[in-house]
Amino acid sequence: MAIDRVKHPPMSKEDRAKQFMPFAALTGFTSVIKKKEKVVVERIELSEDQYKELDTIIHSLKVRDIIKIIFFEKGEYIEIKGMVSKIDFDLNYIIVVDKKIKFMDIRKITIDE
Repeated sequence: MAIDRVKHPPMSKEDRAKQFMPFAALTGFTSVIKKKEKVVVERIELSEDQYKELDTIIHSLKVRDIIKIIFFEKGEYIEIKGMVSKIDFDLNYIIVVDKKIKFMDIRKITIDE
C-alpha cells in the first residue's frame, strides 16, 4: 500500500522559525512575576541632624524647582527627578511632577541648579 504525499510549497525561514518559538500560554504572567521579585527593604531611620537638613531643604524649595528626590514607598526606595508642582506644609507632602510624596517618606533631596 503506497502513501500519497501531498506536495507543499516551501516554507519561508520566518514561518519555519515561528514553529520553534516559545509559547506564552499566560499572557502577562512573566511581567507579574518580575514585579513580585523586587527586594523589600527596611525604612532607614534618619538621625536628628539628617531630619534638620531635610527640613531646611524642604523649606527652601519653591514651586517649579527641579529636584532629585529619594523616598520610601511600598518596601523600596525610589529616586525620581522632576519639577516641584506643589508643597503643602499643613498636610506635610510635596508633589513632584504628579507624584505625591509625604515628608516622612523622604530620604534625600538635591536641588538641580
